[in-house]
Amino acid sequence: MRKLSVVLFLLVFLFPSISEGQSSAPKSATSEPKKVSQRPAPKLCADCIRAHEEFLASDAMQGRGSATHDELVAATYIAAQLRQYGIQPAGDDGGYIQSAPTLRAKFSSPPQITITPAANSSLQASTWTYGKDFLVQHLAGAKFSGPLQKIDADKIDSSQIKIGSGNVVLVTGSDRTKVRKALRKATSAGATAALVGSASGKHEHFQESGKQLPELSVKLATQSQDEMGGNFNLVELDEQALETLAKMPERSEVSFAGPSKEEDGHTWNAVGILHGSDPALQHSAVLLSAHLDHLGIGKPVKGDDIYNGADDDASGTTAVLELARVLGKGPRPRRTVIFALFGSEEAGGLGSTYFREHPPVPLKDIAANLEFEMIGRADTAVKSDTVWLTGWERSNLGPTLAKHGAKLVGDPHPDQNFFGRSDNYVLAKKGVVAQTVSSYGLHADYHQPSDDLAHLDFKHMDAAIASLLGPVEWLVNSDFRPTWNKGGQP
Repeated sequence: MRKLSVVLFLLVFLFPSISEGQSSAPKSATSEPKKVSQRPAPKLCADCIRAHEEFLASDAMQGRGSATHDELVAATYIAAQLRQYGIQPAGDDGGYIQSAPTLRAKFSSPPQITITPAANSSLQASTWTYGKDFLVQHLAGAKFSGPLQKIDADKIDSSQIKIGSGNVVLVTGSDRTKVRKALRKATSAGATAALVGSASGKHEHFQESGKQLPELSVKLATQSQDEMGGNFNLVELDEQALETLAKMPERSEVSFAGPSKEEDGHTWNAVGILHGSDPALQHSAVLLSAHLDHLGIGKPVKGDDIYNGADDDASGTTAVLELARVLGKGPRPRRTVIFALFGSEEAGGLGSTYFREHPPVPLKDIAANLEFEMIGRADTAVKSDTVWLTGWERSNLGPTLAKHGAKLVGDPHPDQNFFGRSDNYVLAKKGVVAQTVSSYGLHADYHQPSDDLAHLDFKHMDAAIASLLGPVEWLVNSDFRPTWNKGGQP
């Protein structure tokens, strides 16, 4: 699952998360779809589910890092399964793989931050060096700049904060909850960057972390903007740098830069299609999707540096493969069904963005998208046999599926903005009714090496997938076309 505007996952690490309410009660569907003939209930293949997980989340896959060779191996495995299930290829050159060109910038030496005081100040300019005066929590690019804005989160309610688009915001305060809210406000308001004091306060922390140059996000070669809100920078200051910046007047210029070079690469999707049998529904396809990548090899935690991503999102990929098996082996559905496993979701929805621009059918002909994201463990916020749908109140898709047997409810974590944190969001912005099925309960293994096979709940996962087989089979054989509720489309 994508970090909330990339940065908010880091904020959870720096500033413990809080609960901000529950989702509203489900709304009723706006129209009753036409009845379809009853079919034998599809049967789950529990061994298939376990087999997919044991391969995709194995150490051999080295965490399926975005835009890496391991991601390509995962896409190739998925393509082989789609072929076995009778799903036709819908990728490049008559195959299943869809290849998207990428660019990744890398620093050649430590970047620096320069503070130029506002014209009415008698203070001197300051220059700070990475690893000595500051660390980077997230970078959208190799450089950024903007006028300084200072916010004391202890003294002002987040609802009253007015943040200028393009500003570099210094957020201070002793109340971590309030600081976190202010940082979230800065992210959503279009600030260029946020600067915060170090959570550890230890100089040794800077020296050790500074031994490795900060990483820059991979981007599509044809796209400069992050489709999932990651165009933001977060910098952690040591105590002395924080004191210096606090004395600088607002509107002082803050500039970050470092020498870097770009390297060409690729990210990969696996895409298959099952053509519908009903000509009347040829412009009403259903897209079933998940992301096949994770975080790859990273900082060791308790001696483990492989971020396997068993829940995030091998579980969602497995769900799509099981749906492909069931639909591919059964009678041909009335509607066309597209199966898309996206690369580089963790890098900002790169695979889904490329798919959106190169779909196997016109985008306007995709009636609904169900993304599957982190269903490998039960969420204690809902019943153990239940999964939830992001943006439940935005459309009539969730309530209608629930009416046809899906154990599906509204997202119980609205404060986390999960609707905007997965590939569905990329498609929803272009009008497709696209939402994500999940049961992520904010577990501590999220984006950690411990998100591995040992922490999966296969009993829950089997039940979650099984509960959706019938409703999805109904969906792909009905003439129901979901619609956005008023104000629901992003």
